[in-house]
Amino acid sequence: MKTTKLLTLLLALFASIAITSCVEDDDYSVPNSLGSEENAGLEQILADINSGDLTEISIADLKALYQAYEDGQSGFDYDHFIQIPDNLVVKGYVTSSDATGNFYKEFYMQDAPENPTAALGVLLNQVDSYNQFNLGREVYIKLKDMYVGYNANEIISVGGKPDEDEVGQFTANQIPTKIFRSAVTETIVPLQVSLSEINESHVGFFVTATDVQFPENLAGSTYGDPTEDFDTRRTLQACEGFGYSNFLVETSSFANFYNTPLPTQGGTISAVVLKSFGGDDLVLLLNDLNDVEFDNARCMPLDINDFTVVFEDGFDGGLNQWSTFNVTGAQVWGTANFGNPAPSAYMNGYSGGAQENEDWLISEAIDLSDVTNTFFFFETDKRYDGNDLEVYMSTDYSGGDPNSNGTWTLLDATMDPNANSWNTWTNSGSIDVSSADGQMLYIAFKYTSTSSAAATFELDNVTVLGL
Repeated sequence: MKTTKLLTLLLALFASIAITSCVEDDDYSVPNSLGSEENAGLEQILADINSGDLTEISIADLKALYQAYEDGQSGFDYDHFIQIPDNLVVKGYVTSSDATGNFYKEFYMQDAPENPTAALGVLLNQVDSYNQFNLGREVYIKLKDMYVGYNANEIISVGGKPDEDEVGQFTANQIPTKIFRSAVTETIVPLQVSLSEINESHVGFFVTATDVQFPENLAGSTYGDPTEDFDTRRTLQACEGFGYSNFLVETSSFANFYNTPLPTQGGTISAVVLKSFGGDDLVLLLNDLNDVEFDNARCMPLDINDFTVVFEDGFDGGLNQWSTFNVTGAQVWGTANFGNPAPSAYMNGYSGGAQENEDWLISEAIDLSDVTNTFFFFETDKRYDGNDLEVYMSTDYSGGDPNSNGTWTLLDATMDPNANSWNTWTNSGSIDVSSADGQMLYIAFKYTSTSSAAATFELDNVTVLGL
């Protein structure tokens, strides 16, 4: 197999990590409630871990092992899996259930019942696997000669054979010798997230989002679209600031709730974070409709007309409401005769070639003593490849180098994604800075560039609002 030599090298480099990932837990007792063959197999696994004949690898390290291989490939013509030659075992807790038909011949498991750090897919030629690998079940998987890599959704998973260039299922004959449940079933405590926080690191996790709802234009619709042959994706929304954040709920056409009407109120949803077919979109997949508790009134975004402008700057007066601090590089913040409308603040780390720069643009003190529920937003236009601006807030800055003066909190903001197009102004979205209510607020934009990439950024229409 063309991956063998590379995998041998990866495993050699990885050995020290895998060994330190072993569970430091001497309690490997097995209750007698699973059947003699299953008990014997699990007892042997635990004995081999204790003796050192078998190494327990964490889900995170197993995924890192595959990702190192994936990152080393180029082009399109390569296998999206590797075979495991060593005596490794991975343990997890099941987060999904096929009891309602929304999952098919797969389950997902995370590395802890609460506050997980990594999750993994398991592909198996078995239906109704919830009867054996139920939600919260502790599961051990022996990995020697098995495969880890991408499934059809580009989610890192384990399986028993290749399927063209992807990981294939554990066969019915492999399952009893490779996948072992213990008698432990833990309560999976869903990870609390907001819709806007969900990202690829959450794939496979069982999560809960509160204060969410389906859009009003879906009233009367069902979880499944009767015109679709396979999966249906419905938009889920949450009120965030002055608008909505959106996410997708995906439902299989085989789910027994496919024709159930969507709830019209708001509330809480708990589901598994996955990817759509082909890996293009992040989605939520429900285990059961009992995980949808929409008994609350619908939320409404904040009304901008209720707010007072505390600070605003379109840079008509240049940078007179700002200070600049140059840490590295000859280029500095200034203004340009471009904007939305012109002018705008401007920073470019290119001078006869990309230059290394670190430059801060820091607002004057913004008095929030008389307002609450403070938000701010701005617009950016990016040109050329390079680092995005970083946005920070502080309440104790007193001047000088921001790297050594003031406590700065990195803020989540949307930047212009169209680096190859001019005059594509992008709104940052409303950014909550209410933790500074009653204090003096400083906002800072940090520009960085390297000797290989230097973007041009224009910044305009910085506005702070409070009630």
